[in-house]
Amino acid sequence: MPTEVILPKVDMDMQAGQISRWFFEEGATVKKGDVLFEIETDKAAMEVDAPADGILRDITGEEGVDIPVGRVVAWIFAEGEPYAALQGAAEEAVPALPLMNAGTRHIAAGEEIQPPRSTSATTKVRATPLARRIAKMAAIDITFLKGTGPGGRIGKADVQAAVAARDLLQERVPAAVSTGTGDESTLQLFEEGSYELVPHDSMRKTIARRLVEAKQTIPHFHLRISCRLDTLLVLRQQANNAARMRKSENGEDVPAYKISVNDFAIKALAEAFMDVPDANVSWTEANMVRHRHADIGVAVSVPGGLVTPIVRRAEEKRLSVISNEMRDLASRARSRKLRPEEYKGGTAAVSNLGMYGIEDFSAIINPPHAAILAVGAAEERPIICDGEVESAMMMNVTLAVDHRAIDGAIAAELLAAFKRHIENPLGMLI
Repeated sequence: MPTEVILPKVDMDMQAGQISRWFFEEGATVKKGDVLFEIETDKAAMEVDAPADGILRDITGEEGVDIPVGRVVAWIFAEGEPYAALQGAAEEAVPALPLMNAGTRHIAAGEEIQPPRSTSATTKVRATPLARRIAKMAAIDITFLKGTGPGGRIGKADVQAAVAARDLLQERVPAAVSTGTGDESTLQLFEEGSYELVPHDSMRKTIARRLVEAKQTIPHFHLRISCRLDTLLVLRQQANNAARMRKSENGEDVPAYKISVNDFAIKALAEAFMDVPDANVSWTEANMVRHRHADIGVAVSVPGGLVTPIVRRAEEKRLSVISNEMRDLASRARSRKLRPEEYKGGTAAVSNLGMYGIEDFSAIINPPHAAILAVGAAEERPIICDGEVESAMMMNVTLAVDHRAIDGAIAAELLAAFKRHIENPLGMLI
């Protein structure tokens, strides 16, 4: 029997993905392990290998279209296997699907949960084995479907049409009901022809869903403080001037590192968590997760959204290492080449808009983090020191905290520790 090629689940939060490109065409001969296609998730591009040797047939997964996890996107027929005959026989006998979490059903907001049907009622429904299997995977009750096959028999196409309709309803109706921003209610406010519609990609949909969830379920509170950067900026310049030269990939002499203010912020926050371990936590309903290391996520702007790659064990790394690691992570994030382990998890995050001239702002916590530090621009300001007015380079930072996990006094200790490290940066170099 032919081998099914499915859209796999490559991320815990992944519900659908897009095939950005196929590497083989219909009828091509493939070998097990060949890269068949590339999936574009909300954060990265992942390559999917062929599960068997044979001839690629019935490619149904279109490029650039959202496809639910677990859906069959093609079939691989063994050499010499009669293709025309098996198109009909495939409806009758189907191998087990290697679908991750196939037994778990996710109920969307606004979805009506139907009472279970009796076994006797279900067995009376005329449906092909393939249709039953697809319906079971997608949690579709076939007793509600009308078959288009001979004698009203339910086939694969009938179930796939029902799944597509259900997915579309889940995607649009809850959002329109809960926010009042459905397509029609919004578009009627604007003159026809005065706008264009840009479909949401998977990244934008995931960002919207997670931020709404975070803002609605996490009790945020914020603390702000100003940090003096004069010593840090001098030390940064000295460190960068002392960088040895190395050969780049194109043979040019380039510095071995170039430390930024953001690299100092990552290191200072990691050191602050080591000073205040009660703040280095994540909230779960059953337990407080106390972290032994500071894995700091860093918000990186990418086309269509943002990704937060993680600097693991930042408290143990030199600033030059953090700088080069962040440069590499940011570059691969923008080209969607990050591996899942490079952006999943983390204990807290840094978001820096200082390069855009933003003085201060408040960021939204990204679970499972319990804190995120928003870093503003460094700017020259007059300050009073020992009764005298003098000029200083100052930077505002705002710490957003999950009040379920971190109380006000602990958060204040954490921010004070960050200020201490950022204003005395030599300690981070020793």
